Amino acid sequence: MSGDLGAEIVVRAAKACLDRHANLKLILVGDQSELEEHVTRIVGDESRLTICNATEVVGMSEAPADALRKKKDSSMRVAINLVKEGAAEACVSAGNTGALMATAKFVLKMLPGIERPAIIAELPAIGGTVHMLDLGANTVSDSDQLFQFAVMGSIVTSDIRSIQRPRVALLNIGVEDTKGHDSVRDAAAKLNASGLNYVGFIEGNEIFSGKADVVVTDGFTGNIALKTMEGTVGLVSHYLKRAFTRNIFAKLQALSSRSVLKGLSVEMDSRNYNGASLVGLNGIVIKSHGSADSYAFQHAIETALVEVRNQVPLQIGNLLEQEAA
Repeated sequence: MSGDLGAEIVVRAAKACLDRHANLKLILVGDQSELEEHVTRIVGDESRLTICNATEVVGMSEAPADALRKKKDSSMRVAINLVKEGAAEACVSAGNTGALMATAKFVLKMLPGIERPAIIAELPAIGGTVHMLDLGANTVSDSDQLFQFAVMGSIVTSDIRSIQRPRVALLNIGVEDTKGHDSVRDAAAKLNASGLNYVGFIEGNEIFSGKADVVVTDGFTGNIALKTMEGTVGLVSHYLKRAFTRNIFAKLQALSSRSVLKGLSVEMDSRNYNGASLVGLNGIVIKSHGSADSYAFQHAIETALVEVRNQVPLQIGNLLEQEAA
């Protein structure tokens, strides 16, 4: 029921995923009458799609604490409860990030050995993609938490990209051992002594370089980096459009370059990377971008499917036990 574009895009994404996966079952949580109207019009009669009624909706600007205390029958809370009860194996939401994080942490609890959940997302990079965390769940993180993020990021990246030993790097202001604050340097020492494939520090300009499969940082830094990336893509797109529409000759050049520009647009399309995982929870919760259309929301559901198949929370717990032994 959340997101900027309403429930219809979720129903369209659900239909697309059901068409692709014969064994998939989906539960739509929210206002039953509204959802039934969309399902009847878009999906039709589909036994693998059910509706679970919820009488409340968490607004995008609501404080997480208020959503947790005052809206116990919100679509978000009911969906996460379904995961807790075992009626669903994952929850996907485009709603209020803070409320989703607070509710998921309260209902599902944390995995043993994990102090705080983190937000991880897949981003485009040279030669493939890169997973980055934390992207905003924790403004400050100590060395133990950064180490835990590295463990969780390694598992998620291994499952999503089928890499046996993902290369893990710490985001820092330099690559030298003496650079950065104490928590980053202490985290580096812990990672060097671990069984993870730690490759050292990288700087902000190397996030997309292909030097690492997982980039670890605190949520404050990670969120600013992510928003800067999104803004840069918008800026480059603006300059390209302006350059190719400046005069008749530029427009002719744009026509001759159309296939190249179309390919670039597909590769850089943020919808192909929608679906950030709230890792560290004792359950699977995927956060879709609030402005996601049906194509982007479909990708978020697909991300949930991968994590369910690979039992990501169980893998994280097992790896933490190995590192602690």
